Amino acid sequence: MIIKKIIYFVTENGSSPFEDWFNKLDKLVRVIVIRTIQRVAKGGAKKSIKALKDGVFEMKVPHGPGYRVYFAEDGDDIIILLVGGDKKTQSRDIDKAKEYWRNYGK
Repeated sequence: MIIKKIIYFVTENGSSPFEDWFNKLDKLVRVIVIRTIQRVAKGGAKKSIKALKDGVFEMKVPHGPGYRVYFAEDGDDIIILLVGGDKKTQSRDIDKAKEYWRNYGK
């Protein structure tokens, strides 16, 4: 089984939008989010992933107010966590994720 490497997108000023969001969550939610990401990295949880346009994916977290993790893939073995949010911030989070993905590697 191939397990994909997980990295965080970092902005030019050195911040990580995903980590900033993640660190505000309570401990139980953080555990659930990490477990969901790990399942995806191992090739599972496919029904919780939705491909969006421009190479960005949305991962639904099965807990709380519709938590979402937005990510992209660099090749076949790296997942880049771009930003997280919930159903209320979904459209703004998708726009940000696409922007971050466009800036990745520049």
